Amino acid sequence: MNPSLSAVVVGADRLGNIPSLLREHNIAITHHITGRDPAHQKKAPQIPSGTQVVILLTDFLGHNVMKTFRSAAQKGGVQVVACRRSVCSMQQALEQCGLCQPGTCQLTEQPSGKSGLRQTS
Repeated sequence: MNPSLSAVVVGADRLGNIPSLLREHNIAITHHITGRDPAHQKKAPQIPSGTQVVILLTDFLGHNVMKTFRSAAQKGGVQVVACRRSVCSMQQALEQCGLCQPGTCQLTEQPSGKSGLRQTS
C-alpha cells in the first residue's frame, strides 16, 4: 500500500463524506481548519510541517482567508486544491490535479452503476 498524503482541509464546520473519499485515495486529513477565525484573514497562517496538500472548500471561505492559505501553501511548496464541499466536486478536483484516477471513487457511484453526478437539461 502506498504511503498516504497528508492534507490540511480549510473551510466548513462539518466535512460530511469528504474524509471517506480522501481515505479512498490514500489522503489523510491531518488538520481541519474552519476558517472562521478573524486572524486567518489578516496574517498568513503556518501550514503544519509535513503537509503535502491544502484543500480549500471554496463555498465556505471568504476571499481573504483563501488568499492567505493559498499564499502560505505556495510559500511552503505545498499543492493547493480548491473545490466546493461536496463529494462530486472533490472527486473532480482530485482528478484534475492528478491526485486520483478518473472513475476510481466508490462514493460517487450509485448502486445501479450510474454516477452520482446529475445532468440537467
